[in-house]
Amino acid sequence: MRRRKQISVACTRVGLGVEVLLALLAFAITAVWGFNFVVIKVGTDGVPPLLLAALRFAFLAVPAVFFVKPPRASWRLVAAYGIFLGVGEFGLLFMAIKLGAPAGMSSLILQAQAFFTALLAALFLGERIFLHSALGMAIASSGLALIGWMGRAPGAWSGHFAIALTMLLGAALMWAVANVLARRIGDVGALNLIVWSSLASPLPLLALSLFFDGPSVIVTALHGISWVSIGAVAYLVLFSTLFGYGAWNHLIVKYGASRVAPFSMLVPIFGVSSGALFLGERVTGSFVLAAALVVLGLGVHSFGRRLSG
Repeated sequence: MRRRKQISVACTRVGLGVEVLLALLAFAITAVWGFNFVVIKVGTDGVPPLLLAALRFAFLAVPAVFFVKPPRASWRLVAAYGIFLGVGEFGLLFMAIKLGAPAGMSSLILQAQAFFTALLAALFLGERIFLHSALGMAIASSGLALIGWMGRAPGAWSGHFAIALTMLLGAALMWAVANVLARRIGDVGALNLIVWSSLASPLPLLALSLFFDGPSVIVTALHGISWVSIGAVAYLVLFSTLFGYGAWNHLIVKYGASRVAPFSMLVPIFGVSSGALFLGERVTGSFVLAAALVVLGLGVHSFGRRLSG
């Protein structure tokens, strides 16, 4: 009897240890993803945004494609995923941040992808939108509306508030399209998909950079690239993508999406915190309220059905 009790206590301790390790790794991933927005801000100071995005996906795809198996999926869907995620989401995100969108605010607004995903899934995949999701969208929309109201001040976001905000919402929409495509592709491995789909992104991003920035700007940027910019690219490739997606996918497979997915709500919290800490971005009372409404809306959308059941 005593032996059984000792075994039970030992198993409990092991279980608690696993939960702690799961939480620590999930915290580390979301912290890396949150700080990602500060890195983008720093990176776009020295390299044109579309060129920086092209470098990110070029160095992500090569040499990773030689070590990661290709996903067992339609190449058209994989390429489309790469276009919408790499060119659509990150191209618009990098440009918005370059125009003056704060890193912390960008990490928050980008979470609108959850609601765009629900709407697109209802339209194209026949998925239902439940009452709690609609309520969550309404709550988060009020937070985004408050952000829009705060942006009326002259000179907000370096004077590019309207176009930068539109780009961020466009980036969220592109991410949502990529999410719907990922659902169509199926479970082929998150890291496998992100690595091989990255092959579709660099050339379109480079072409767009040539069109908007011009060859001379690109040549000058590459010729005089600083170690800070190189470090930004390395962070985006190694930490944000390979470590982030690889470790996240490992946690999803091992512990299940229901236990891991809630940690993603920490990304904008880390994004806002790191923006304030490293870039000196102001966190006003209105901003805290707007952020709380968006995060609350995300929570209602993500967990409302479970709580009501």
